[in-house]
Amino acid sequence: GIREREPILDLFEAMLGQRLLPNAYPIGGVRFDFPKGWVPVCRKLLAELPKKVDDYETLLTGNRIWVQRTKGVGVISARDAVALSLSGPTLRGSGVYFDVRKAMPYSSYEDFDFEVPLGQNGDVFDRYLCRVREMRQSLRIIQQALDGMPEGELRGKVGKIIRPPVGEAYYSVEAAKGQLGYYIVSDGSDKPWRLHVRSPSFLNLQGIETMSRGGLIADVVAVIGSLDIVLGEVDR
Repeated sequence: GIREREPILDLFEAMLGQRLLPNAYPIGGVRFDFPKGWVPVCRKLLAELPKKVDDYETLLTGNRIWVQRTKGVGVISARDAVALSLSGPTLRGSGVYFDVRKAMPYSSYEDFDFEVPLGQNGDVFDRYLCRVREMRQSLRIIQQALDGMPEGELRGKVGKIIRPPVGEAYYSVEAAKGQLGYYIVSDGSDKPWRLHVRSPSFLNLQGIETMSRGGLIADVVAVIGSLDIVLGEVDR
C-alpha cells in the first residue's frame, strides 16, 4: 500500500503544504482552493486506484495462509461490539449498520451515493474486508465530490474569536478509525469550560480482550492490526 500512499500524500502536499497531519478545515469552510493542475492529477489517480485495490484482493482475499490466520480469529459479536462502544470498520465487521455519515449526515453526505460495507462474523477477516470495500466506496465519494463541486466562496465569514452561548454540545464525524466526537461545554467566554474528545482508537482498543479470549498469543498481533489503532491517539 505504500506505493499508492505516496501519490495520495503528494496531493495533500500540493494543496496544503503538508504530507502528514494536513490541516484543511478551519471553522467555516476549507483553507485553500485546488491549486492549478490538481484536479486532473486527482482524477487520474481515481482511475488507477480500483485496479490497485484489485491487486490487494488478488494477493490476500483468497490467499490460503491469509484466510487461515484471519478467519475465525479475533471474533466479537455485534452485541459485545455495541456494548464496548466500538465504531467504524471494527463495529461494522460484526454486522452492525452504523456510519455517522448515514445516521447523522453532515457536510452534504446525504447527497452522496455510497454503500456501508458490513461483515457477518466479526472476525479479523471481516474487518479486513470492510476496509478493502471502504477503499472502493471512498473512491466513489471522491469522484462524486469532484463532479458536483459547486462554485463560490471557500469559507464563511467567521470571526477569529468565537464565543459560543452558555451550554453544552456534542458533534461527531465518521473518521477512518470510527466515530470521532467532540463534547464541549461553554461558559460564554472564548475558552471552553470543558472539552472532551471521543477517540475511536481509544475505545476500539477495549475490544482486544474480548477478541483475544481463547485464542493464541500470535493471534493478538492480527487482532491489533484489524483494529487499526493509533497509539498516539490512545495516549491523548
